Formats: sequence, C-alpha cells, structure tokens
Amino acid sequence: MSATRQEASDGINQLEGYLLLEAERSSARHDAEEFAARMPWLTGGQREEIVRLYTEDRRRLTRQTLERIADRATELRGEYNERYRQLRLATWCTAAAVIPALTTVFVLLLAGTG
Repeated sequence: MSATRQEASDGINQLEGYLLLEAERSSARHDAEEFAARMPWLTGGQREEIVRLYTEDRRRLTRQTLERIADRATELRGEYNERYRQLRLATWCTAAAVIPALTTVFVLLLAGTG
C-alpha cells in the first residue's frame, strides 16, 4: 500500500473513531438526562451532578470495554496469524512430499508408453 493510500486510510479510521466517540458521548448524555428526569425531586444542581456523574461512569465503562475488545482482537490476530503460518507450513510440506511421488508416477507412465 502506498504511503498516500495508508495516510488516507489512517485518516478515515481516525474520523470514524471520532464520530463513534461523539455518538457515544451524545448517547451517554441523553441516557443520563433521562435517568435524572426520573427523579423530579432533584434540584437543578443535583440534577446536573447526577447527569455529569452518570455520563462520566458510562464513558469510563465504554472505554474499558473498548480496551478489552481491542486487547482481545490483538490476541486473536496473533492466534490467527500463528494458525495461518502452521497451515501454510503444512501445505508446503504436503506439496514437498507429493510432488516427487507425482513426478515418479509421471516418469513411469511415460516410460511405459515408449
């Protein structure tokens, strides 16, 4: 991949991440406001504090979840790469064992027709 194409891909990934983060922030704030609205006895300051704390907690939990997912994705990538390496090696070993046998059969067939 060219450097320009890689930069474009990185930029798109960053933009997507930013948009997802902003959507989560908006959703967390909305959910926090709905939560606080279920407590009509709160004063304005108490309501804002509830909304702020709820939003912070939600964002922290989201960050922790995303970090766990990213860590697991990294683990899986390593596992899949190792499995792919093993399969590729097995394929080459099989080919290395079969090709001489096929060559022998082919030579014998040619010798038999002559």
